[in-house]
Amino acid sequence: MTLAFAPKGSSPSLPDFEALFSASPNPYVLLDSNLAIVWMNDAYLRATSRERDDLLGRGIFEAFPSPPESDSYKLLQKSLNRVLSTGKRDEIALIRYDIAMPGGRMDERYWSATHTPFHQEGGAASHILQHTVDVTELHNLRRLRDEMGVVERANAIQARNRDLAEESDRLKTLFEQAPGFVAILTGSEHRFVIANEAYRTLVGKRDLIGKSVAEALPEIVEQGFIDLLDEVRASGKPYVGRRALVYLHSGKMEATGEPYYLDFIYQPIVSSDGVVSGVFVQGQDVTEQVRAEDRQKLLINELNHRVKNTLSIVQGLAMQTFRRVPESEAAQAVFDSRLIALAAAHTLLTEHEWDQAELSDVLRRSVDATAGVDADRVDIRGPTLMLQPQTAVSLAMMTHELSTNAIKYGALSVSEGRVTVSWTVADTPEHRLLSLTWVESDGPHVEAPSRRGFGTRLIERGMSSELRGDVRMEFQPDGLRCTVTARVPRTDT
Repeated sequence: MTLAFAPKGSSPSLPDFEALFSASPNPYVLLDSNLAIVWMNDAYLRATSRERDDLLGRGIFEAFPSPPESDSYKLLQKSLNRVLSTGKRDEIALIRYDIAMPGGRMDERYWSATHTPFHQEGGAASHILQHTVDVTELHNLRRLRDEMGVVERANAIQARNRDLAEESDRLKTLFEQAPGFVAILTGSEHRFVIANEAYRTLVGKRDLIGKSVAEALPEIVEQGFIDLLDEVRASGKPYVGRRALVYLHSGKMEATGEPYYLDFIYQPIVSSDGVVSGVFVQGQDVTEQVRAEDRQKLLINELNHRVKNTLSIVQGLAMQTFRRVPESEAAQAVFDSRLIALAAAHTLLTEHEWDQAELSDVLRRSVDATAGVDADRVDIRGPTLMLQPQTAVSLAMMTHELSTNAIKYGALSVSEGRVTVSWTVADTPEHRLLSLTWVESDGPHVEAPSRRGFGTRLIERGMSSELRGDVRMEFQPDGLRCTVTARVPRTDT
């Protein structure tokens, strides 16, 4: 076929376009309206590894067969049909179209194609010029780049998974080595999913995982713990047990079980949709602590009994001694009152098991023991302050001496007199600074005593030595004012 590219009336100096296209390094092929190959240049033959005689006159899909259901076949056919139906150029940016090689092997190829129509005068397109570019290497480079990106992402995911695995192993180790017992129960039957070493030791190294609580620990069913788990699942609210007594079969006392005291919490595990999927169990075995406290209570009760007996003996010896001393009734009364004040402080500490006592309780007990019916005329107010036992005894004795003085000479010696006891507390890292005042009002005219009695010395020396503080006694005309500034040891460290 001879290509008539030169239009009518064209200059005879124009080049031979068929020769021009034939010499082009870019592949070109010309198809008629039936999509039969009528011409191709040498570059096209090289690109497709074919001979000219093998292609001329054959349909494009016969010369380069492809399954009709394949994307390659459909994409090429639609492009060519659009050119014939519209008479306009059409392009395919990327199409895979494999080429049969000598020996029958199919070579994977990727192409970019432009289909340009040639029209008869005033008619439809008679031919289609296909310009193809083999972009297989470019596509492979792009695919390699994408694959490298996939590999990089895979490596990043693998690294993250490795980090997650390491973190999971650390958490499992921490979970297993936790000093308290921990377990996770799932489902309505409360099946064990996880139980750490402390939990397994508590229940006698029994096989737990996969079993329900009722199956693994049948002895606790009648003790009500399954009911508690059911309640936590139903309500979605945690349950906290404090020193709960539970009997467990640990192999030592199989008949009734061995008693344990446990601090524990049943915490519901709630999923994102608000449904309780399980229960997290965490707690501490406080059996030894409870037993130690019971032994301590027994020892304290024995100590209290002996101290009371000692106070009774001291009071008896004092009575016999004062009885032999002429005109010693007043001295005996003072001694008895001080002994009573000491006993009141001792009773208060006994109630707190010689642990700590609250300042306002110490002052009120001492005033009540000394002032009797006049105690309601003593106003006591201030912030909460816990005291160590020896500090409480010192303050109780100080309050007794001040109350006694008020009854004899001060505000409580007359019916209209009153006493106000107030204090403030300032915190420091090492201790608490107590500032306490005893103020008497509406009593008789007060003058400083000509000599310092035993009571005054007891207040000043006792407070300063015990609390490392300062005591100032001011005998003002309208009433006694006693100010105590002391450093009180902290009880929260």
